[in-house]
Amino acid sequence: MIRLESIGKQNGRQIIFIEASAALQRGEKIGLVGPNGAGKTTLFRMITGEELPDEGQVSVDRGTTIGYFSQDVGDMAGRSAVSEVMDGAGPVSSVAAELKELEAALGDPDRADEMEALIARYGEVQGRFEELDGYALDGRAREVLAGLGFSQEMMEGDVGALSGGWKMRVALARILLMRPDAMLLDEPSNHLDLESLIWLESFLKGYDGALLMTSHDREFMNRIVGKIVEIDGGTLTSYSGDYEFYQQQRALAEKQQQAQFERQQAMLAKEIAFIERFKARASHAAQVQSRVKKLDKIDRVEPPRRRQTVQFEFQPAPRSGEDVATLKNVHVRYGSRSIYEGLDFQVRRKERWCVMGVNGAGKSTLLKLVAGSSKPDDGSVAIGASVKMGYFAQHAMELLDGDATVFESLEGSFPQAGQGSLRALAGCFGFSGDDVEKRCRFLSGGEKARLVMAKMLYDPPNFLVLDEPTNHLDIATKEMLITALAQYEGTMLFVSHDRHFLAALSNRVLELTPDGVHLYGGGYTEYVASTGQEAPGLRS
Repeated sequence: MIRLESIGKQNGRQIIFIEASAALQRGEKIGLVGPNGAGKTTLFRMITGEELPDEGQVSVDRGTTIGYFSQDVGDMAGRSAVSEVMDGAGPVSSVAAELKELEAALGDPDRADEMEALIARYGEVQGRFEELDGYALDGRAREVLAGLGFSQEMMEGDVGALSGGWKMRVALARILLMRPDAMLLDEPSNHLDLESLIWLESFLKGYDGALLMTSHDREFMNRIVGKIVEIDGGTLTSYSGDYEFYQQQRALAEKQQQAQFERQQAMLAKEIAFIERFKARASHAAQVQSRVKKLDKIDRVEPPRRRQTVQFEFQPAPRSGEDVATLKNVHVRYGSRSIYEGLDFQVRRKERWCVMGVNGAGKSTLLKLVAGSSKPDDGSVAIGASVKMGYFAQHAMELLDGDATVFESLEGSFPQAGQGSLRALAGCFGFSGDDVEKRCRFLSGGEKARLVMAKMLYDPPNFLVLDEPTNHLDIATKEMLITALAQYEGTMLFVSHDRHFLAALSNRVLELTPDGVHLYGGGYTEYVASTGQEAPGLRS
């Protein structure tokens, strides 16, 4: 269906692909993986024809429709979310817009003298709308938007008033409604809450076209794909199976390659030692020459490429008192809407609470109250004795000084620390070599998140309050964070939409629902077993 044959691609001095080949067959669901900057987006752009390979060719079967969702959604304004989504399905969107205008005109008393012409035109447009299956399409567009978390009000409102994250969802909905022969999805799981993520998972499982996607959510990837294509060092390697299986196979292949490399190195060392020992003796000249020729002909085994893996270990944090945070009879209102009415909640030492609830349930509000960045309308929030808090807020990345470099930002936070210590910290969070000289304004979302995290964890707090810490982080950095936090001796209160993160780190669950607050004594895994659902919004 889609084939990449001996692709070569170079951007400036950087070689992206060397004689790389892969194929996407009908009905296949493939996960595309590789380190940041390996060329995943370039690959998508070559398939859609937005970029051309320097060598080799990309071929797409005649008549194949392709839907491409990228992180760059462009400008959207002046239409409702429903109209914007339907626009992806072709001319039906403009017909729907005219139908809506005519309906408004028919109800306008100032245009009574045009009524006959308006009725005639309305009949024509309505007929065309029905021909294009517009009524069914409108319903399907609303179903997709509802699945991605839109309320009826948001569907009808101007898409230009939405935040960047919600515009992303509109762009994704366009592709899903289009149901092309092949979907290319670049990080579709970004900006989605858990309910929307699970809905999308179900949608993609039921989609019968071909799918090529990237995602930083390993659980999401595991449940959808049946094959992995890895970009590494300019080549494309295919692995049958899900992400979990790919990791096992890759580790096994590396181990085998390392063993093969070591065996060959030992053999070469032996041969070279023989040559060095006997090269001056005439009696061994023939043997020496024979071995020199043999060495020249040997195909050298390369050692496996070492992936840069980041590891971070917490310094021991000072011990807090047993009562870490206590909320008593807390009331919070936004305008006429009540978020909390008489909330009582306590966090004790070494507890790891994950906070769950649908959009707008008050998850971030709770974390802000505990962190002291907002106050309740009534009631009290008390932080216990000897508590040293580290708070990762969703807006924390916006507070970085754009003119400062990564190193200057760390130095500004820890003026007493030595250069070596700060460089080691930067390295743990993926800033090696010249990366520490990058100015903060030029950092990606993931890089900013890593820098904020590094600053928060260097001088270890004993109480971590984390609001979506895994947003923007790639799988490798998430793994580093999970490994580090699993060893952490302190207390945690956090919100995350990443099921792997939730399951690995929580030992308590606070669920916010319209009918009140529910507490669960076990972690996320026990919560799923107890409720039968992976997210609060999925419960009937």
